[in-house]
Amino acid sequence: MTRKLRMGMIGGGKDAFIGAIHRIAANMDGLIELVAGALSVHPDVAIASGQMLFLDPARTYTDFKTMLEKEAAMPADQRLDFVTIVTPNFAHFEPAMMALDRGFNVVIEKPITFSLDEAKQLEKKVADTGLTLLLTHTYTGYPMVKQARQMVAAGALGKIRKVWVEYPQGWLSKLSEKEGNAQAAWRTDPTKSGKSGCMGDIGTHAANLAEYISGARIEKLCADLNVVVPGRALDDDGAVLLRFDNGASGVLIASQVAAGEENALKIRVYGEKGGLEWAQQEPNTLLVKWLDKPTEIYRAGAGYSFQSSYMTHNTRTPGGHPEGYLEAFGNLYRNFAQTLSARIDGVTPSPESLDFPGATDGVRGMAFIDNVVRSSQSDTKWTTFEI
Repeated sequence: MTRKLRMGMIGGGKDAFIGAIHRIAANMDGLIELVAGALSVHPDVAIASGQMLFLDPARTYTDFKTMLEKEAAMPADQRLDFVTIVTPNFAHFEPAMMALDRGFNVVIEKPITFSLDEAKQLEKKVADTGLTLLLTHTYTGYPMVKQARQMVAAGALGKIRKVWVEYPQGWLSKLSEKEGNAQAAWRTDPTKSGKSGCMGDIGTHAANLAEYISGARIEKLCADLNVVVPGRALDDDGAVLLRFDNGASGVLIASQVAAGEENALKIRVYGEKGGLEWAQQEPNTLLVKWLDKPTEIYRAGAGYSFQSSYMTHNTRTPGGHPEGYLEAFGNLYRNFAQTLSARIDGVTPSPESLDFPGATDGVRGMAFIDNVVRSSQSDTKWTTFEI
């Protein structure tokens, strides 16, 4: 490629947390430029957001349909290469399908859609069009998560037997959705978020990380969901027992009422020979625990011999400089951009560039939500994971 990729954004206007995160991540490597946007359903906010970001007024739109139609009609040297969708869950499917129908690649926030049926339709559309979709499961972008996955795949731990993954937060310990918190309001609203609150929001991240690192897929589960805060419409806490297709068992805990916790995502994976432990709030460190020798501390950015090519591909800073949330987000965008640029040029992307979540991960995330809710509502102990 001899130019930057041209990006359009749907949602994510001023004062929207996740839109700003996506723009920072997309801009991190100089491979992408934001050239168009339908940044809010409120016309005045959409226009003001475009001005704030110095977008061409002619490419600042007040609705996504107009944006996609007009951008699709532009000459090839001006039209968008991809669209990023950062709307609430219920507003993912329609713009994503329309973007793909008009030839635009897609980046989309998780969970991928509002329902499993929509996710399946979107997966089929991606396959039919041959276009590329990135689902921003951020935590797969961390260097030491990449390292953990490669060590498991290489058999360093032997056959995987056990997976523990937990994601405690405390920000919904009060009925914040009734106190003017806009993020809480839509995330706890079944008409906007879907059939699950906590498990749909952060439980899906935990499940995705468990499958990503272990290389195994959940095939059975036993779930218990709770509404802890009186007056809340969706679950804010839950636990799930897991069975994987390689025979391993697991435990997944997600809570948004763990008062005092921030984003304390942690995963431990154990095999016959040893185990791994990684925590999102200490992201540069991977603990490697052996059956017959002391625990080793692996660190990102230090140039040690243990490092896989996938880890070094996603490492940005020298040792001792934390590779955090924004960098992990940036790695997803960079890998997507490298893949898309290679495909535009007619060459094969590298395996490291292709390592990002896509539509199939999105389908599994929606299936996880469906199966967890079904299991929690059932008297049956174990539920077969159905897609």
